[in-house]
Amino acid sequence: MQSTRSFSDKLFLVIKGLGMGAANKVPGVSGGVVAFVAGFYEEFIYSLQKVNGKAFKLLINGRFNSFFRYINGRFLSLLFFGMIVSYFSVSKLLDYLIVHYELFVWSVFFGMIIGSIYYINKDFKDWNSKTILALIVGISIGLGISFLDPAKQNDNLWFVFFCGIISVSGMTLPGFSGSFILILLGNYVLLLVDSVNALYDTIADIFTWNFDFISNPERVRMLKVLAVFTLGSVTGLVTFSHILNYVLKHYKSITLSILMGFIIGSLGVVWPWKKTIYKLSETGEILRDRTGEKIIENYQRFLPQLNSETFTAIAFVVLGILIVLALEWYGQKTRKTRV
Repeated sequence: MQSTRSFSDKLFLVIKGLGMGAANKVPGVSGGVVAFVAGFYEEFIYSLQKVNGKAFKLLINGRFNSFFRYINGRFLSLLFFGMIVSYFSVSKLLDYLIVHYELFVWSVFFGMIIGSIYYINKDFKDWNSKTILALIVGISIGLGISFLDPAKQNDNLWFVFFCGIISVSGMTLPGFSGSFILILLGNYVLLLVDSVNALYDTIADIFTWNFDFISNPERVRMLKVLAVFTLGSVTGLVTFSHILNYVLKHYKSITLSILMGFIIGSLGVVWPWKKTIYKLSETGEILRDRTGEKIIENYQRFLPQLNSETFTAIAFVVLGILIVLALEWYGQKTRKTRV
């Protein structure tokens, strides 16, 4: 699977990583959809499932070059580099846009998911009773998750580990938003805000040679939570990739049908016309995280009125569809060039 990539291929792979990272950050949007539409989903899953016992033996024996080639390291490193850069740049811009232009951002995402459904369906010819049933199951699960009420925050380390496993579902399962799942599990703020802020503060303290955080039980607890969450995420990423690689090989049509159903079901989460429901304190005030951002609890969806804002939002839905079609065109062009 490891292949020689031109500079433009490497650059676009980093850009795809930026897209996946930004999508994974937003509740309701799946980074796996980006991988699916951009045409590198199967290579992504294949590369992840190469992180196995043989890979660790190569690493332990000091055969770093063999290890890097075996796991398709160039592909994974460029992709994850893009995701990391996204977390500190693109996703921050996305946070700003959602605060100030929420309707239009959700409209673009809604259009992209519609385009993704078209992209997956257009080449899928194996419709029969089993695949139709799998599609219905996928839609039902996706819609069911969309309208669940969130649980309360839980910092039990076993539960945090479980959250880590589940949170990476958005990267490996198109249509499943890992960040939205964390909202439903009640741990979005704990794991993606508070613990990350604790890490930022700790790094800043270390750079100033301030190690007082060691005697700060709350900081230590947050770092422990983040470490367990990260371990769970890595475990989930590798585990899901092995399972998906197997089912894609042996039950490809049914798997694609379920994934298509997940994506259709996720339309309920990214429906643009919705009111954000924030968590409230006992006195009725909106709760905020340590950065001052309001803490999201869920969404209340409604049908829009026909006005200029609605027509503008519809235009952004069309833009989202066109973005996916452009990605598809680029993916086809790249594949033809390599052939």
